[in-house]
Amino acid sequence: MLKAFLTKKALLGTAVFSFALGLAVAGMHERGEKKAGAGQAKQNIVQTAQQAGQFKTLLTALKEAGLEETLANKCCFTVFAPTDEAFGKIPKERLDALLKNKEALRKVLLYHVVDGKVYSKDLKEGQKVKTMQGQEATIGLRGGAKIDNASIVKTDIEASNGVIHVIDTVIMPR
Repeated sequence: MLKAFLTKKALLGTAVFSFALGLAVAGMHERGEKKAGAGQAKQNIVQTAQQAGQFKTLLTALKEAGLEETLANKCCFTVFAPTDEAFGKIPKERLDALLKNKEALRKVLLYHVVDGKVYSKDLKEGQKVKTMQGQEATIGLRGGAKIDNASIVKTDIEASNGVIHVIDTVIMPR
């Protein structure tokens, strides 16, 4: 009998604890709080681009230019990432020549990278952003977000070491 009483008491205690825990989690949800680690990107910029499936040419170019490891392991960057379709706008002979010229390729690719995390909400009309290549690119917001002559078609893709904005044209340094 004592054993049955203690078992019922233990079950009641467990039920009360579970109910209280449920209320606490529900309260966190109502306030918009997250558990530690929730909502944080787990993949780096390179892994995120690989998973997206629309950046095969960019990933090949990063590897050829020796930048893949930097964008995979260092922090933090904003990448204005041209899609495969964007690279397709470059005449094949010119693209092939660029992929064979590591120095020129690095300059073009680094022109797509900004130091630090820059989210779309931080962009302003006419803003100049200093690229890792050294030159500045210009942000435009009239008629849709742009960087130089490229439309920004998707913004704020989180990665563990930065943020990606998808663009529809490969931008070239001057």
